[in-house]
Amino acid sequence: MAPHRTISRRGVLTGLALAVSNGTWPAGARASLAPIRFGLTPVFLNSDLALLAALQGYLESATNRTVELVNKRTYQEITALLVTGQLNAAWICGYPFVAYRKQLGLVAVPVWNGQTRYQSYLIARTDRAVSGLADLRGTVHAFSDPDSNSGYLVTRANLIELGATPASFFRHAFFTYGHRNVIRAVASGLAEGGSVDGYVYEVLRILEPDMVARTGIVAKSEWLGFPPIACRASEASSEVTASIRQALIDMPSDPRGREALASLQLDGFRIEPPEHFDGIAARMQLVRGTQP
Repeated sequence: MAPHRTISRRGVLTGLALAVSNGTWPAGARASLAPIRFGLTPVFLNSDLALLAALQGYLESATNRTVELVNKRTYQEITALLVTGQLNAAWICGYPFVAYRKQLGLVAVPVWNGQTRYQSYLIARTDRAVSGLADLRGTVHAFSDPDSNSGYLVTRANLIELGATPASFFRHAFFTYGHRNVIRAVASGLAEGGSVDGYVYEVLRILEPDMVARTGIVAKSEWLGFPPIACRASEASSEVTASIRQALIDMPSDPRGREALASLQLDGFRIEPPEHFDGIAARMQLVRGTQP
């Protein structure tokens, strides 16, 4: 991102965060309630501190509670905290949600470009003639996270159809632990191809066009359930979960919420049934069926 764009965008968001933090709820009333611990994984564009401050500020104003944003490097760390009750909610990937379906409940699903689905992108450097996954045999490949649907599971399942595994198909494969890092790895030549979240790719195509322009989309998956906001199944009907869900649903009708959504390039949040993620479940079963 060009320096002047970064400063402008962060300046606006920082001002928003400060305005939100000065909401109508008295500080004493907020302090009397237990804080909400909200987890974020690398599916989130979490390198922009002002963006995080804007989201945190809006949630605090909407729920009348202190909100602690918890960032971890891997999906596994956030999922473990969520399953064990150390987080009230977390923005996770559809893959761990399906893997822990009995332990987790849905809070809400983001709406992007009018729908609650997204695609996995297979990308490659623009200086390579690549028309499909088969053309990347013997190359270096960047995955996002072993618990990522778009950044690992989709490609892993596609390799099964070719009778291969990442180890047998690629010369070398590694995890970057961040979708933005997958794009960077491919753009810089550290990897010749990568598996990445289509939402993150499209957002960065706007925010960091020079970097993304050094990569190209080789293939797109079918439309799959967008990474959801999840909670513990036992807390799905709790007052705290209800307040988080309502805050997310109400974002488009609140000026501060709309600003936070704009920074995320999302339309809002919607309630979906667990079956919304059956496509991911099918790919997970295919991969697990081939493992010893």
